[in-house]
Amino acid sequence: MAVRVIEVAEFDLVVFGASGDLAHRKLLPALYHRDADGQMPDNARIIASARRDYSDDDYRDYARKALQEHVSDLDDAHLEKFLKRIRYVKIDIGTAEGFEDLKTVLVEREDVIRAFYLAVGPDLFGTICENLGKIGVVNSHSRVVMEKPIGKDGASAKALNATVGAVFNEDQIFRIDHYLGKETVQNLMALRFANALFEPLWNAAHIDHVQITVAESLGTGGRAGYYDTAGALRDMVQNHILQLLCLVAMEPPESMNADSVRDEKLKVLKALAPIGEHNADKLTVRGQYRAGASAGGAVPGYLEELGNDQSGTETFVALKAEIANWRWAGVPFYLRTGKRLAQRVSEIVVQFRPIPHSIFDEEAGAITANRLIIRLQPDEGVQMKVMIKDPGPGGMRLRQVPLDMSFAEAFKVRNPDAYERLIMDVIRGNQTLFMRRDEVDAAWAWIDPIQAAWAASKETPKGYTAGTWGPSASIALVERDGRTWAEDELV
Repeated sequence: MAVRVIEVAEFDLVVFGASGDLAHRKLLPALYHRDADGQMPDNARIIASARRDYSDDDYRDYARKALQEHVSDLDDAHLEKFLKRIRYVKIDIGTAEGFEDLKTVLVEREDVIRAFYLAVGPDLFGTICENLGKIGVVNSHSRVVMEKPIGKDGASAKALNATVGAVFNEDQIFRIDHYLGKETVQNLMALRFANALFEPLWNAAHIDHVQITVAESLGTGGRAGYYDTAGALRDMVQNHILQLLCLVAMEPPESMNADSVRDEKLKVLKALAPIGEHNADKLTVRGQYRAGASAGGAVPGYLEELGNDQSGTETFVALKAEIANWRWAGVPFYLRTGKRLAQRVSEIVVQFRPIPHSIFDEEAGAITANRLIIRLQPDEGVQMKVMIKDPGPGGMRLRQVPLDMSFAEAFKVRNPDAYERLIMDVIRGNQTLFMRRDEVDAAWAWIDPIQAAWAASKETPKGYTAGTWGPSASIALVERDGRTWAEDELV
């Protein structure tokens, strides 16, 4: 199947933190693939910036090694063409040294799109934007891209957004969540709103509950110091998981216009039933991994990786959320994320209600309710569990089978990484897959009371062995409602 590629307008993309892990693993490969597929105009430029004392050729060598490591279908001829797009400007963000050099490069072309990608720690976002404003390179063609986390709580998020908003207009700010760029996440919207099959059933009358799992088999590794200041609730739930919940639960937007979609997502966030000191003990579980086994070998616990004998930071969270509106009243949304779990997998499971009455006798076997499974990673696809007759003579025997669609098998093309789509959306000025400022505020307004309740309780996170599915209390969270985690689907 041929993929339609639409070239974007001329642009200069400035990457701050161009020698960091994000640029190395994600941004450079994403840009190379978009160039190789013919989406970037001939005179598009990538301006890399970091503190290292590189020349243009030095950074091109760095980029070549990153692409050789992370791009499996690298074409040597196109690689050299891509590398010629790259310029390098040394900037020390702390001292502001080098910003005038950046201005010199940018003013060579006044009428092209200027995108500033902040692939650095969030504590530097405000400083970079203030300096861009001071040197006068922000114009009507400019955009800025902010990676999560946007703040560490509601107050710091508001302060950060105010600082950036003093330089860039809201329609120029792209708060990126790479989960929203995944093919399967967008197909969730196609399933709901492009098919007559699902939307009439997408409500409390037909859906029993929803599960969202974002599980990692790795530990914190070299990020343990940063992670200890964040934790799973801030690192994953406030952004990735709540954004997935919004796409599952939102009302049909008027159109795919960015604000139409984000208006409906905001309504979901505002409708989340509060969790705080009065109910956090019943609706939340937090855990911290201990030493165990993963990928066939022994692995240390979180405290060993941190190099400390105590920490109250959670590496696992399970929540029972409810949406207080007519569509979803009484339907629990079970949310779960953690590190050092049994496997790396991200899935949305929509569990439908059982049929109201069976016409089949006992010999036909039990009838299992339909289930829709949307796999985000590692193998993106959509699966629907349905009941059919077991083939062969001898009466009616029922069994559940999957109607399975794997993107890799169905389309026979390379599945683009989320960053490829999102970077090109920045250049186009399409904010549909990016968080609006009021979304960030609403997400923190729900998260902050949970964090406060945990701090007030003074309870430490529950231990769980690395390589398992988390603390036993997370199983009880679901099973006391007569349900169970859909771990049989996580394969």
